[in-house]
Amino acid sequence: MNKPIIENLDLSRRGFVKGAVGLSFSFALGGVLLGRPSEVYAAEGAKLNAYVTIAADNTITILCPTSEMGQGVLTALPLILAEELDADWSKVKCELATGNPRLYGGAHKMFPGAQVTLASVSVPAYYMPLRTAGAQARKVLLDNVAAEWKVPVGELTTDKSMVIHAKSKRRISYGDVVKFAKVPAELPKIAEGDLKKPGQFKLIGRKDIKRVDVPSKVNGTAKYGIDVQVPGMVYASLMHAPMDGVKVASVNADDVKKIKGVTHVLSLPFGVAVVADTVEASRAGRMALKVEWDTKDAKAAPFDSEKAKEEYARKAKDPASEAMEAFKTGDADKALAGAARTLEALYWSEHTYHAQMEPMNAVAKIADDGQSAEIWVGTQVLPLASAVVAGVLKTTPDKIKIHPQLLGGGFGRRIWPDAPVQATVIANIVKKPVKLMLTREDDIMAARPRPMTHHVMKAGLDDKKNLVSWHHRIVAENVDAVAAPPRFAATKGRDYIGWVGMSQDFYNIPNLKADAIREQRGMRVHAWRGIGAGYNKFVSESFLDEVAAARGVDPFDYRLELTKNHPRAQAVIKTVAAMSDYKRKRPGRGLGIAFSDYHDTLTAGVAEVSVDKATGKIKVHNYWIAVDPGLVIQPENAQAQIESAIVYGLSGALSEELSMKGGAIQQSNFNDYHVLRMSDMPELHIKIIATNNPPTGMGEVGIPTVAPAIGNAVAQLTGKRLRHLPMSADRVKKALA
Repeated sequence: MNKPIIENLDLSRRGFVKGAVGLSFSFALGGVLLGRPSEVYAAEGAKLNAYVTIAADNTITILCPTSEMGQGVLTALPLILAEELDADWSKVKCELATGNPRLYGGAHKMFPGAQVTLASVSVPAYYMPLRTAGAQARKVLLDNVAAEWKVPVGELTTDKSMVIHAKSKRRISYGDVVKFAKVPAELPKIAEGDLKKPGQFKLIGRKDIKRVDVPSKVNGTAKYGIDVQVPGMVYASLMHAPMDGVKVASVNADDVKKIKGVTHVLSLPFGVAVVADTVEASRAGRMALKVEWDTKDAKAAPFDSEKAKEEYARKAKDPASEAMEAFKTGDADKALAGAARTLEALYWSEHTYHAQMEPMNAVAKIADDGQSAEIWVGTQVLPLASAVVAGVLKTTPDKIKIHPQLLGGGFGRRIWPDAPVQATVIANIVKKPVKLMLTREDDIMAARPRPMTHHVMKAGLDDKKNLVSWHHRIVAENVDAVAAPPRFAATKGRDYIGWVGMSQDFYNIPNLKADAIREQRGMRVHAWRGIGAGYNKFVSESFLDEVAAARGVDPFDYRLELTKNHPRAQAVIKTVAAMSDYKRKRPGRGLGIAFSDYHDTLTAGVAEVSVDKATGKIKVHNYWIAVDPGLVIQPENAQAQIESAIVYGLSGALSEELSMKGGAIQQSNFNDYHVLRMSDMPELHIKIIATNNPPTGMGEVGIPTVAPAIGNAVAQLTGKRLRHLPMSADRVKKALA
């Protein structure tokens, strides 16, 4: 259960299937096998496991292979396929696919063949595969019409779900074509040159195409995991274990069972569950629980986040500490030793909670033989959920049917399938379908936070003040070790999640070293929106301003100097400076700039701030951001995703913080875990620099530049450097004192 493996399977099998009421095309996605049909089995009249189904009434159903958690993929991914299919978008139905990497594995370089919703990879992972799938389906339709009408296929064209023969002025709808169409066992080969050029797009890039999930979310009919109802189900609440490895020493089970409607009080490895006939009874039982925990086997039990800072700092300085190389260019140590001037600074970031609006939940229904199950859940990795649940039941993943639901926020928290596992365990005990819903308090107790990090930054300047050496050291628990154990083991301890943002690929720094010292404190650290870039870019972009100050140059000019070999990077930096009128002074306010590259998406941000010296409160008045994501699939949704990420970044930069004592999280709800309030929102100014480069991710790119831009603005305004996230009022007052 601790080491699930995301399926990455051979996609070479062939096949085709024709349904009774329509034609279903199925395409394998991944590696060199793009465009081959996969084998699909379905009984007559059953829903077919295929990407696109065209019904006789001209309805086109396109399945989305990744999860919809508010980022708009339920529209964007089907839209990509519909573009090459030349579909009438008004006739398209978008639905969520099931978890099946054989059919729905993506083609992203970081997760080849995996069906995952994370790290802003959905659009780049499926852009070419879905275009290929759409073009193949269109070619099959054309070939069938050519054969039926006995005309050369080259004389046929398509538009809005119609096949057109201009010479004879004949037109036929896709729905009518499927009444006689035959799908070949080997689908047509599609080369990249066969696909549309961007100038030919009819759907991609259109501003008038709205997200298909929004109307149901507005009128309240959207179904999230927490809305699921299954006949005969009971309800479970959970006092979540405060850390991994604890045991229940005692619990007042007999008292809780006296509450009307409560049927079970279960002591489990992950906490104490109260099962009841109603939601109200399960919650009443949860509130009545009195539990004592045995923490002697819990690795996290001694951990105190404040006291640990001294140990983190000591390890960072200790030459005997084992540091693993993350990134390297040239010889940073030698260049630093020979530098005319050296700079050093220490930075920190605290643990943060995902704060998704929908607390963790799942519904589990176990078959009588205990060897198969149905799970209703909103999850970011469908195959992982089925694999881990199968492990719990000692069966195989094909016996686990996951019903994907909309996610009420994911941000990395819903990668790990703890909720479906817990629901499965409880349902297997009580022998009834179980709906597990965590309270906000237990959701925070069950948090899988972004790790606390300590950073040592060093830079060396030569006698002409050129930057000749850069060393970034991070001390933290490794996220990959907890969130992706197989990859962590395979890479001998590399933390791909936690080290993002340390490489400085777009800056011309001749000698660079980024290394990491691993802490092992037993915390359930996990990916958090923006992953390592959230803290690493705060550190590196803040320290770059410190280097600029030592050189006596403007931070904007310095970034242009360092990116002179990268026109796209320079474009976002220049654009955001122009948007914000960066060099114009504002009385009582400071402006700070930052640049980021995140999984091939380039951004630059500028923050305008003021500081109340009496209270220490930072007020962000305006935030400007320029983004180069390559090709933009849905302009309005791209804008919305950037706005969302900026808000998330602002909240993490200014107030969000979890503290630990005795290995347990001390915060309990939004009264003591402070998220951004509406009154703290700045004016947002966003410019997307769309190009014909392949599309890159949009869901997280608004985050990395926010914190450093704010910190740099405060430094410009006050002359004081903030080196600790979040930049809370208390920390600001301490810095200004």
